[in-house]
Amino acid sequence: MTTAARPTFEPARGGRGKGEGDLSQLSKQYSSRDLPSHTKIKYRQATQDAPEEVRNRDFRRELEERERVAAREKNRDRPTREHTTSSSVSKKPRLDQIPAANLDADDPLTDEDDEDEDLEDSDDDDTAALLAELEKIKKERAEEQARR
Repeated sequence: MTTAARPTFEPARGGRGKGEGDLSQLSKQYSSRDLPSHTKIKYRQATQDAPEEVRNRDFRRELEERERVAAREKNRDRPTREHTTSSSVSKKPRLDQIPAANLDADDPLTDEDDEDEDLEDSDDDDTAALLAELEKIKKERAEEQARR
């Protein structure tokens, strides 16, 4: 049997050699980890929502005020309908208002803003002619359906 696993009744102790009586005299150096840290307490500022301040605030009034300001900003960016004329509204119908049967694959979907006034008059005439032709085509199709 080996003697390596036997318990020690007299454990080794330091401080018995020459100059080892007081361990603090071995070295004057110390680590930054030995220094005290967090020695000052931070106090809550007035704007950091102390519990008393939170109890005294009217959150509903603040929310309603912020909503009013946001609504004003939103309405300010959007032009009002009162200032637009009926000719400018009926100038070009929106894409979602145009029936799918009226759309051609080669028609441009966007409108150019640099057209002159005389071109707008001719556009109205062209639109009237196209609508008349569309009605004619619809009548022909209805007659064809009636024959079947």
